[in-house]
Amino acid sequence: MLTEDMVREALTDVLDPEIQIDIVNLGMVYGIDVSEDGKKVVITMTLTTMGCPIFDDIKQQIIERVQALGAEEVEVNLTFDPPWDKEMMSEEAKLVFKYLF
Repeated sequence: MLTEDMVREALTDVLDPEIQIDIVNLGMVYGIDVSEDGKKVVITMTLTTMGCPIFDDIKQQIIERVQALGAEEVEVNLTFDPPWDKEMMSEEAKLVFKYLF
């Protein structure tokens, strides 16, 4: 049965192409909702900046990885509430980010 943890783990393979850190450790994934039968997954996420042109690429990667786990329907909802902030990153991502910028 598909679980939130399985989806979250799969999403660590989806990288922000600009900084090459995954969307989970960047703190861009706000919520993962898996239906009881595991066939539908709804992901609520944000981007590091409004109007970021990479959303379509990231969305496609998310859909492919979650479908590979067995989900039949994957919905990706974009929100900017709350807006993304560097403090949302994991400690690991903050270390990498510090060395990159």
